[in-house]
Amino acid sequence: MCFVYFVVTMPFTYARTVHFPDTDAAGVVFFPNYLSICHEAYEEALAAAGVDLKTFFSETATVVPVAKSEAEYLRPLACGDKLSVTVKPAALSENSYEIRFEITRLGPPAKLAARIRTEHVCISSAKRERTPLPPALAAWVKTGA
Repeated sequence: MCFVYFVVTMPFTYARTVHFPDTDAAGVVFFPNYLSICHEAYEEALAAAGVDLKTFFSETATVVPVAKSEAEYLRPLACGDKLSVTVKPAALSENSYEIRFEITRLGPPAKLAARIRTEHVCISSAKRERTPLPPALAAWVKTGA
């Protein structure tokens, strides 16, 4: 008899409320602030995975800039809206990864408000050349959450 086990990982989920400074004169979230909200969720996902952001970059001598971003805005968000942001990282190479975010406006009914994708590349802070992901970051990417 053979048993096969599958490990199912759930994406990290970040809860947030839209605040007045997130919005523009029309009262909806200003488009670059969707990226800012996603970056908050990214930082929280790393922290939840045990990555100490205070020391991570100085200890690893790396930086991980965003090399590419794309966004699909599906519906406006307004001040006071409650959000759920899912964070799903995936490896692209030994020194790069993507993160797919989905921002959902909680309801009732809950509605998908945006899909955001960012690509990150790991580089040496001294040489400014690509370098493999540090072990803690590679482990986080590998979990997909």
